[in-house]
Amino acid sequence: MSTDSKIKTTACPLYQGTFSVGLDKKFNRINRDDPPAKGALKISLNPFLIKSADRNYLFDIGIGDFGEDTRARALKESIATYDLSGDDITDIFASHLHYDHIGGLAGRNGDSWELTFPDAKVWVSEKAWNKVMNLDEYYDEEKSQFIRFLDDNADLHFLKEEDQPYPEIQVKKIGGHTEFSQVLLYDDGNQKYLMAGDVLATRGEVNRKFAAKYDFDAKTSMKMRKELTKKAFEEEFTVMGYHDSHHPLFKLTAYDEKQGYTITQIETNAAS
Repeated sequence: MSTDSKIKTTACPLYQGTFSVGLDKKFNRINRDDPPAKGALKISLNPFLIKSADRNYLFDIGIGDFGEDTRARALKESIATYDLSGDDITDIFASHLHYDHIGGLAGRNGDSWELTFPDAKVWVSEKAWNKVMNLDEYYDEEKSQFIRFLDDNADLHFLKEEDQPYPEIQVKKIGGHTEFSQVLLYDDGNQKYLMAGDVLATRGEVNRKFAAKYDFDAKTSMKMRKELTKKAFEEEFTVMGYHDSHHPLFKLTAYDEKQGYTITQIETNAAS
């Protein structure tokens, strides 16, 4: 891995597909521009790769083998388009522990599981991980096997409610979508990225005031969404919209009291 400090940090969404997700929580694949099934949500999945001079980070890692026609190994194919191999990924940060955000940590290998990035450090909320491991079941039996495999085999590193594992990475508990949801902040002095999982998941959520039934604490999500958009605007962070279907990287470039924020999409050469 290069350690040339002149290498510019870049961020890339690793689009995994768009899905219709109903009450059964199954991810049924649809086209990006198609509507979801009646009563279902339309959800796109975009793990984010941050390439820096010294380290290569993933912010959330996708659904893995748990969606329709999805595979954990597909993430390796995506990062290969940016001239990286699985061995080059140094760190994986999880905004929260829903399976569409951490399912890509391991994939099926016959009757067992295999880590997708075995050399990477996996950073998760300590309280969230302990809560999951104390559940009788993590969604279902297959996913329970998956999470136990990770507990035994992944290079897990636990984050406090406010933490800074690297000079350029800050993590803070924001709650809302889950009890221990986190905002992931990257700032190396030149590039700044903000990723808040499902608390701020798409461009369409920026100027909306809404309470989501799927949130653990909808009021907290609303409060944090307002605070995070304000932070992104005032401190010039690029926002990473994990569930955005078309332009998951965007900046808030102006503000009007009546119209709200002006949203400017950031173009990338993302794999699709």
